[in-house]
Amino acid sequence: MEKKQIRENKKKEIKKRNKKTKVKTWKKVLLMIFLILAIAAGIFAYRVHVNGGGVSGILATAMGHDENTKKNLGEFRVLILGISTDQEEVDLTDTIMVASYNPNTQKATLLSIPRDTYTGKNPKKATAYEKINSLYSRKHRPDETLEAINEITGLNIEYYVVVKTEALIKLVDVIGGVTFNVPIDMDYDDPTQNLHIHLKAGEQVLNGDTAEQVVRFRHNNNGTSYPEEYGDNDAGRMRTQREFIMQVLKQTAKPDNILNIKQILDIAKEYVITNIDFNVAKDYIPYVVEFNTENLLTATLPGTNTNENPSGVWIFIHNKIETEALVQELFFDRDIEQQLESTEEGIDSNTTTTGNQVSINSTNKKELKIEVLNGSGESNKLQKVVNQLEGAGYKVTRTGSTNVTTKTTIVNKRDVNSTLLKNMKDVIGAGEISSSESSSSKVDATIIIGKDYQ
Repeated sequence: MEKKQIRENKKKEIKKRNKKTKVKTWKKVLLMIFLILAIAAGIFAYRVHVNGGGVSGILATAMGHDENTKKNLGEFRVLILGISTDQEEVDLTDTIMVASYNPNTQKATLLSIPRDTYTGKNPKKATAYEKINSLYSRKHRPDETLEAINEITGLNIEYYVVVKTEALIKLVDVIGGVTFNVPIDMDYDDPTQNLHIHLKAGEQVLNGDTAEQVVRFRHNNNGTSYPEEYGDNDAGRMRTQREFIMQVLKQTAKPDNILNIKQILDIAKEYVITNIDFNVAKDYIPYVVEFNTENLLTATLPGTNTNENPSGVWIFIHNKIETEALVQELFFDRDIEQQLESTEEGIDSNTTTTGNQVSINSTNKKELKIEVLNGSGESNKLQKVVNQLEGAGYKVTRTGSTNVTTKTTIVNKRDVNSTLLKNMKDVIGAGEISSSESSSSKVDATIIIGKDYQ
């Protein structure tokens, strides 16, 4: 009995030792796992930091990007066609835009193309089928519209996105509506398209149905339209479309909508036609989430409307010279942003230079074309500067907004006389004079209002 007891006691002791050994082993394994996870988390956090931090950095790191990925990405350009599908087999393109996005400068552009833009060879024999909004409806081939746009703009755009009306309606509903300031009262009915627009002016939350009404409105039942200063008929509609798209981008990019990503992708799959390869698009995704719509530049193709042809068809003929200058300014120059970057890096912005550009050197204030951009963050300051300049005899031909900047800057675009530049500075009581000359610029000087302007 004693020997049996001794054997049992030894067995129990061995079990205890084995149990202790297993516990120690598991502790070591867990410690190793913890250390590996900690190291991995540290490496991931470091890579997120290198990739810019925030949501953008996390997405970039998750997709395997490094610090060189973004640097090697060029500007992405795409043709956007918005088609209404209310009339069977018609599919006219109500919205035509060229969009660009540069992840390195975080700058984007929207250029609206009037839907009546003529694509034929002889305007005097124009037909409705030669308008750019008819090209897609002929064969449902977006590449034909893309080819026409490239010929008009001189841009070598590779990609297109065709967005059906249903996509807009469903997207707006998925993101919980879009807050938008409807510019005027809208009252229009077209039973043939089952289109009924009845909206009051003012800021409101639009759902999918009312969003469609806003972007498709041109004029009221009584023939009235947007006021002339806003942009009448098609011009007004294009401006509203651009401003609405800005709000959709801003509100879709909210972090809350990450939870809706599957629904958004499902909408795109069903109602969007594109030739964009996902492998191309995915590299831009991490940086788009950081995009600030204040950096979005918008414009409309320059030209004139006419119906001077036997059939009396209204067409829009783009101005080739002005189009070339506008495309250069929007998609290539980027001179305003470059100037701001140079100022921030400490380059002496009080000196002016003279290049081999078109010279003006005029002492006549009224001959100058001046652009005023509001970067102060306060809307009332734009009109104040315009009033001061025009009161001093200058001619302000363009106004707009840009990203907020600390210092007011007067940018010499086309070799303006230094005396006049200094006089502008005296008139508004602020401003550092800088040179960023461009022979293709449509203005002679650009004044960027900063926070220092009082």
